[in-house]
Amino acid sequence: MRTNKTEKCMQLDGGKAASVRQPGTFLGNSVKAALMATVIASGFSGLSVETASAQGLFQRLFNPENHRRQQERERQEHLRKQAATVKVSAPRYLNYSADAWKPVSLETLSEKKTAELKPELQEQEVAEDGTVIQPESQPQAPVVLTAFDEARPALKNMSLTVLPEVGNAILAYYREHPDFVWIEDGKVSAKVKDVQKALENADTFGLDPVDYAVALPATSNLDEAARDAALMRFEMELSAAVFAYILDATRGRVDPNRISQYHDLPRHKVDLVASLLDLASSEDASAALEAHQPQNDHFRKLTAELAKLRAEDQETDQIVIAPGTFLKAGKSSPEMKNIVAAIQQNGSQELKEAHAETLAAYDGAEVYSPELVDLVKSFQKEASLTPDGIVGKNTIKAMVGETNAAKIAKVELAMERSRWIPEELGERKVFINQAAFTATYTAPDEMPLSMRVVVGKKSNQTNFFYDKIEIVEYNPYWGVPYSIIVNEMLPKLAQDPSYLDRAGYEVTTPGGRQISSAAVDWYAVASKQQSINVRQYPGRSNALGEVKILFPNRHHIYMHDTPAKNLFKKDMRAFSHGCIRLHDPKAMAAAVLGKSKDYVTSRIGAGQNEQEKVNGDIPVYVSYFTAWLELDGEIAYYSDVYDRDRYLLKAIEKTRSVREKARAS
Repeated sequence: MRTNKTEKCMQLDGGKAASVRQPGTFLGNSVKAALMATVIASGFSGLSVETASAQGLFQRLFNPENHRRQQERERQEHLRKQAATVKVSAPRYLNYSADAWKPVSLETLSEKKTAELKPELQEQEVAEDGTVIQPESQPQAPVVLTAFDEARPALKNMSLTVLPEVGNAILAYYREHPDFVWIEDGKVSAKVKDVQKALENADTFGLDPVDYAVALPATSNLDEAARDAALMRFEMELSAAVFAYILDATRGRVDPNRISQYHDLPRHKVDLVASLLDLASSEDASAALEAHQPQNDHFRKLTAELAKLRAEDQETDQIVIAPGTFLKAGKSSPEMKNIVAAIQQNGSQELKEAHAETLAAYDGAEVYSPELVDLVKSFQKEASLTPDGIVGKNTIKAMVGETNAAKIAKVELAMERSRWIPEELGERKVFINQAAFTATYTAPDEMPLSMRVVVGKKSNQTNFFYDKIEIVEYNPYWGVPYSIIVNEMLPKLAQDPSYLDRAGYEVTTPGGRQISSAAVDWYAVASKQQSINVRQYPGRSNALGEVKILFPNRHHIYMHDTPAKNLFKKDMRAFSHGCIRLHDPKAMAAAVLGKSKDYVTSRIGAGQNEQEKVNGDIPVYVSYFTAWLELDGEIAYYSDVYDRDRYLLKAIEKTRSVREKARAS
C-alpha cells in the first residue's frame, strides 16, 4: 500500500496537467518515459536548452532539496555580483564657484526729485450766511533742489560692478534716501576719513583691504558738471565698498555650502540699507563699521592672536625634527638633540622646572634614555596627547609647533569660519570641534564639561552644521543608515542571507512587519525599488552603546556612547561613519538634561528603550576649526584631518580672482 499520496498539479509542455507526487512518491511511467526520451533524443554532449530545462525538471522532481539549494546559490551569486556594483556615494567636495560680481546701472536714480515748500493749510472761514470766505492768494512756494538732485544727471550713464546684494542695496538706499552720505558742501566730508581708516584696517580681521579700496575724487580744475560727476561716482563707490565690507564681515567672503556637501550652514541675511543709515548718523563711523565684525570672545581672541603672530618673527629659530622620525624607549636617533631642544623651547615653565636636572644633564647623546622618556611623557600629557613616550608624528608636531605662517593662515581661516555660525552661540551650548576631536558643554555658573570624541573617517566625514539638542535616548536601538546597509551589509548578506537575524538586527517592512533578512530582496533595496528598515537591538554590542543624544537633522548625525572604548586612547580619532562618539556620554546626557550622572545611570539600568525630552534651548555646533579658543583662554592649533583648510584656501583664492577681474572691468 502506497503512502504520501498528496498530489500537486504541474503544467508540462503542451499545457497538459500532470499529477506530481511529493518527494519520495512514484512518478507515473508515461511522464518518466517522456522525460527520458527527451534526454536520450538530445544526446549527452552539447545538451540543448530544452534538455537543460528537462534536467532542471528532473532536479525539481527527484531532488527538490538539492534544487532549492542550487537556487539559493544562484541567488547569492547574483547578489554578490550586484553588491560589487551598487554603492551609496558619500558627500563630495565641489568645484567652488565664487560669488559673481555684476554690473548694475544707476540710471534709475538719475531722475531729479524736487522738494517743494508747500504752503501751510489754513482753516476755512465761513460767513454768517454760510458762504466760504476765500483766502487771499498766496505766492507759489519756490522749488528747492538738494545738492544730490543737482548732481543726479551724472548717474544716467553710471554703473558699478558689484555683488548683486550690493547693487540692490545701492538702488534701494538712494531711492528711499536721496541725499549724499559722504559729500558735504561740495567736497568729501570728514566722516570719510574714519570710514576709509576702517576699510584699510580690514586685514586686522582677516579680510583683504584691496577689496574695499576707493580713491578720493580729484575735483580741482573741473567744471561744475564734471565735478558733480566725480563726487557722485565717489559717493556710489564708497557706499558699495562699505556694503561689501559689511557683507564680508557678517557672513564671510565664502559660501561654505559651495565648498562641499559636508557643509550645511545657512548664509546670514544682512540689512544693508539699515546698516548704512546707522553709519550715516554715527559719530564714530570707523567704530560703527568695525562693529559689523563678530562681537564675541572667540573672535576677539582670534583677532588678538592674529595681531600677535604678525608682530612676531619666529621663522629664524624654528626647530626642525626630521620628518618620519619614530623613536621608542632605549633606541637611538640623531634627532634626540632636536627633540630635547624643542621641549626646552615649547614646553611650559612648570614642565621644565620639574625636569630641570634631566635638561641640565643632557649632553647631546642620541640614546633615548629612561630620563628622557619621562621628559617626553610629561610633554605629551601637557599637550593632551597619549603619554606613551613614543616620539611619532603627532608628538613631533606638538614639539616643533606650527610655523608662524601656518598659524596665521589657520587663524584667518578660523575667522572666516566664525562668520558662518551665529554671532551669539548661546549661554548653554555644546560645541564640537572635529579637528580637535573634542566636545565641550558650557553654561553659566557651571563648570565646563569637555571630553574626547570620535568623529567620522575621512571617507565618512562628519558634516559642519549647527542645530538644537532635543532628546536623550536610553538603551537605544541603532537604526542602520541606508548607506551602511548598501555599502557594508550587502556584501555580508550576499555571503549569508541570515546575517542580520544572527547578528542581533531587526528587519521590518515600512508597515512595521518583522521579517527574516533571508526573505528580503536586498538588490531591490539597494536599487531603491524596495524599502526596508534595519535596526540593531539595544544591548552591550549595540553600536550606540547605552545612550544617545539627538538633535534631529537631515544628516542623521547625533552624539552617542560606543562599545569601542579603546579608540579614545588614540590622538587622531576619525573612525566613525559620521556620528560623534562620546568618551563620557552619561556626563554629557546629564549636563544637557540638567540632571545628575547617577540619574542617567539609573535610567539606563532600568533596561528599557526610553526617550527623555531636553528642556530649554541648547544649541549644538558640529564645527571644524583648526585654530580655536580653548577653555584655558588660549588659541590652540589642530591638524587639518579632512583637508578642509586646503579647500577653503582654494575658495578664498577663487573669490580673490573674481574680485580682481571685477575691479579691472
